Amino acid sequence: MSLESVRAFFTEKAPDIAVIKLEISTATVSEAAAGHGVAPAQIAKTLSIRVGEQVALVVTRGDARLDNRKAKAVFGGKVRMLDLGEVEAITGHPVGGVCPFGLIAPLPIYCDLSLRAFDEVVPAAGDTRSAVRIAPDRMAELVGASWVDVCRAPD
Repeated sequence: MSLESVRAFFTEKAPDIAVIKLEISTATVSEAAAGHGVAPAQIAKTLSIRVGEQVALVVTRGDARLDNRKAKAVFGGKVRMLDLGEVEAITGHPVGGVCPFGLIAPLPIYCDLSLRAFDEVVPAAGDTRSAVRIAPDRMAELVGASWVDVCRAPD
């Protein structure tokens, strides 16, 4: 169902963007980078977070990590990652395929400024073998995301 909801999202909102389905797993940043022939940083990974009772998604570059201090300042409280069991129930996407497209229910979506280092990023597309190629600003526009600075790139 998840891949289908992502395909339906793009059919409706951006029919010019094709969902790419590979024969190999792209569930991790390194697998996705190898499969799509890009640097790990260019993979747009989606983090499922909770602040108090509020759940949100943060899309960031593949080699970035959430900066707890920055995230607490932006989101107004301690940020926790969702438990693996919660992710699919809340987003409709399995771990390794989580993306901001085709969610089962609306969630606040944030894009980390680190994504703007690239003309094109490669986020998952609802399962562990699918993705899309998209400009970061277009992705944010399509999903109604707000831009935030909550991550840090590797040293």
